[in-house]
Amino acid sequence: MSRIDESREFIPVRIAVLTVSDTRGAADDRSGDTLVERLEGAGHRLAARAICRDDRAAIGAQLRDWIADPAVDVIISTGGTGLTGRDVTVEAHRDVYEKEIEAFGTVFTLVSMQKIGTSAVQSRATGGVAGGTYLFALPGSPGACRDAWDEILRWQLDYRHRPCNFVEIFPRLDEHRRRK
Repeated sequence: MSRIDESREFIPVRIAVLTVSDTRGAADDRSGDTLVERLEGAGHRLAARAICRDDRAAIGAQLRDWIADPAVDVIISTGGTGLTGRDVTVEAHRDVYEKEIEAFGTVFTLVSMQKIGTSAVQSRATGGVAGGTYLFALPGSPGACRDAWDEILRWQLDYRHRPCNFVEIFPRLDEHRRRK
């Protein structure tokens, strides 16, 4: 069973939020707003925020820019994880992953099943690592963003979370690149 170890100090993480949409703008980006509200409410820092059209190359370019930015620890995108022809966020994420966090999609599906039943099968939420940065692609609904944050990311991005969390292995994400 997971828990918060109060003897450990909270470590804020710098998170970039990317909304993928052909129709949303800053004024009506409810999913991006949901993520920003939750990450800041948890004590983390918003490192960057952008809206990108549903274009694999454009999404990949934004992800690569943030992966290269030492001020970004985590990237969370929202939108473009469905099954339609314009849904290319998952492919763009996988283009940049060094390693996929395969269980993220599975756990997200389990969480979603409790909320929306078998409709959860239509999401292709994914997570991965590249350049020492965590990346997560979430569906474009505010509810899905809330579920992913509240049930998974909130805990895994908290250094105090036991028995383990993503934050404690940050220093080892790029160990394969270091000289011996």
